[in-house]
Amino acid sequence: MSAFLAWIATLPALAQIPLVLLAFFAVIALLIFFIEIAPRSGRKYTIIRAVACVLIPTLIFLALGSVYWAAGAAAVFGGLFFLLDYRSKQGAGYLFQLVGFMSPAIFLLAIGLIYPTIQTTIQAFMNSRGTRFVGLENFIWIFTQDTGIRTVLNTVVWVLIVPTVSTIFGLAYAVFIDKSRGEKIFKILVFMPMAISFVGASIIWRFVYAVRPADQEQIGLLNQIVVWMGGQPVDWISNSPWNTFFLIVVLIWIQTGFAMVILSAAIKGVPAEQLEAAELDGTNAWQRFINVTVPGIRSSLVVVLTTISIASLKVFDIVRTMTAGANETSVIANEMYSQWQGFEVGRSAAFAVVLFIMVLPIVIYNARQIAKQREIR
Repeated sequence: MSAFLAWIATLPALAQIPLVLLAFFAVIALLIFFIEIAPRSGRKYTIIRAVACVLIPTLIFLALGSVYWAAGAAAVFGGLFFLLDYRSKQGAGYLFQLVGFMSPAIFLLAIGLIYPTIQTTIQAFMNSRGTRFVGLENFIWIFTQDTGIRTVLNTVVWVLIVPTVSTIFGLAYAVFIDKSRGEKIFKILVFMPMAISFVGASIIWRFVYAVRPADQEQIGLLNQIVVWMGGQPVDWISNSPWNTFFLIVVLIWIQTGFAMVILSAAIKGVPAEQLEAAELDGTNAWQRFINVTVPGIRSSLVVVLTTISIASLKVFDIVRTMTAGANETSVIANEMYSQWQGFEVGRSAAFAVVLFIMVLPIVIYNARQIAKQREIR
């Protein structure tokens, strides 16, 4: 397959356009075939399906030059056509018409997600060149080297601090400005960082943290304030371990707006009758917030916390732009790229697997919460 793609890449741009159009129309034709022709019963359509089972793998073999791809296509299409024929005889062809509609998405999901996941998992147990099986050697390296341990610990710190602080700030802001004059303007001001890319936000905060020698004029906001107060300039993003926390501030600044918007909408959905009843019972504002508002927005809190947690686990842009992982600030996503850049494919894949394992419990918990909400509704 790589040879076929390499051959396409050598063609001039004008010659590549007809190939792209041809591939597009081929996909459309295949969809029409699955939806209109394949589910139908009858001898004529059975012959068409049989011919397709032979023709499609042959074309794949001629295009890609791989027996494995052709054999896989033959097995998949053969099994699919058999089921289509069987289901059409049972009068349930609509199910496979739905499969026909979903097949492009399933195909893209398999190529873009499932295959890379399997390939990365296999590479995690291979050497740097991917030519020799080394077992758990890459994972042992991660958890025995100071660099690997520091990277994992930094990632844990990110995922503990960022979701908690962002959610607290976002919730507090949502409560304080709820139904206040100028609520929309306040929300826009807090939400604006969400419109900035992580790289853009990192560049902004690099200027905030910028440092120059004491005998020069400071261009960094923080150091200028320190100098005005009679202090000496501080290299904020070079002093470990506090530099990690200064990087964390950037993501908190970005995600607070997201938490505020979601939680503000959830607060407006809390029934006013419950708040009024609690007020008649003699509760103060804090008691109403803890006993009425928070339980009413629990599902939104779970969504915000899990979403920001996943964003914290896979943070890359901020670290790469501000420090490139220097001075003990690296996280798993950044180290995964650094190892790959250093031609250590096995270690890079091992970091990816560790990151996947760390994300998995959060995703499972979120899915279970969503399932519970559907049962309640």
